[in-house]
Amino acid sequence: MATSTRSRVLEIVSMLFVVIMIMFTKIGDVSADAGACPKCGSLEVPYPFSTDASCGDPRYRIYCNNANELQFMSAKGFKYKILSFDLSVNKLIILPPDLLVVNDNTPTCYSSDFSSQGLTLDEQLPFNISTRNTVMLFNCSDNLLRSPLNCSSSSFCRQFEDKIEACRGTLCCHFLKDSRMTSYMIRVRLGGCTAYTSVVDIQPHDPVDNWNYGIELQWLPPIYLRFMT
Repeated sequence: MATSTRSRVLEIVSMLFVVIMIMFTKIGDVSADAGACPKCGSLEVPYPFSTDASCGDPRYRIYCNNANELQFMSAKGFKYKILSFDLSVNKLIILPPDLLVVNDNTPTCYSSDFSSQGLTLDEQLPFNISTRNTVMLFNCSDNLLRSPLNCSSSSFCRQFEDKIEACRGTLCCHFLKDSRMTSYMIRVRLGGCTAYTSVVDIQPHDPVDNWNYGIELQWLPPIYLRFMT
């Protein structure tokens, strides 16, 4: 009898869980239909992203600039162009920063977000840097030779440096952004490295021209945030 009662209770609990999940899914669908933002030029703004206080979810704030480009803003206020969204896996890709250019239009070996010390995400928001990014660092100090990063002649950065004359011949390194590292920052600074780029899902034998340049971010969907709050 006790076993039968326990089985019945487990069955009811399972049914309730399914009902709750369906309710949350329906709420999410309604929110998406009701709250999606208008286009940025010809670009769709998928829910839950918000370009305005009147639409989307404010925790997923992005920006539509005067050139009708969608941008993602770091915790320190630097904006990065959004290249793509993949709603099926809750990921987006942003464009790595250009090199900083001085007054005579000469590029330097400093990333344009150097004053922000690179990319920093707000840890209170539902975004982090995915583990599919291979980050290449340039103009590094000798301190990096004591790090676990790949600063050898076979580093991916050596294949890329021919494309950026300003950084050619500097100490460069690469690393795969894995789960052991902070997933909220790609850092550049004096005494470390001053420039960087990133490639998503790099393959060892792919030619440089086939690399998918970008920084892939992933986000938690609103339904998960409801469970966490």
